[in-house]
Amino acid sequence: MPSRELVIGFDADDTLWHNETIFENVHRRYRDMLSRYHDAATVDRTLFATEMRNLEPYGYGVKGFMLSAIETAIELSDGKISAGEIRELLKLGRAMLEHPVDLLDDVAATVATLAATHQLILITKGDLRDQERKLAKSGLAPHFRHVEILSEKNEDAYSTILRRHAIAPENFLMVGNSLKSDIAPVLALGGAAAHVPYPLTWAHEHVDELPPSAGRFFELKSIREVPSILAAL
Repeated sequence: MPSRELVIGFDADDTLWHNETIFENVHRRYRDMLSRYHDAATVDRTLFATEMRNLEPYGYGVKGFMLSAIETAIELSDGKISAGEIRELLKLGRAMLEHPVDLLDDVAATVATLAATHQLILITKGDLRDQERKLAKSGLAPHFRHVEILSEKNEDAYSTILRRHAIAPENFLMVGNSLKSDIAPVLALGGAAAHVPYPLTWAHEHVDELPPSAGRFFELKSIREVPSILAAL
């Protein structure tokens, strides 16, 4: 029988710890590397198209991004990109995978407070090994009853998680920075969702419209506001 207690799900990247800023720093160096072949707008547009084309075989995360970056560099340089430059790209990718885990403000205290009274589930997507590494280094792992690392976050994925853990949608709150991956699917299932925006958002995570929410959608300025909305649920 589904639990009647409120269960709280948390996204990881850019909700609990910084992630997109790391990618943006690499993007900047990538544009500089390819500037002798094309302007920044062309580099960005072509790289994004390559990433979208490669999502199915590579999935999300640093490794898929770097494979797409190398493919794009070869394409935009007409094969003139050097082995030394590709080696530099690989070094950037390794540095991303070894980057320290930097928690966002108020995350540690808020997650600890909520874990004392509610069941928490981490629901994230991306490369399995990298996400496991970041969670282990974050210091937050003991607060989560369950951890779900997915290849995609959509209605089917959330529905499967809720059934697996016997959670009724009306007793579920998802907290995240992505309207597309964290908010829209949960609202469509009848759950509640709290959007905590991050300063940078990958273009693939934009969404034009949310499903009807009837008081189940909360727009927050900080994760520390999450405890204050629980009474409304």
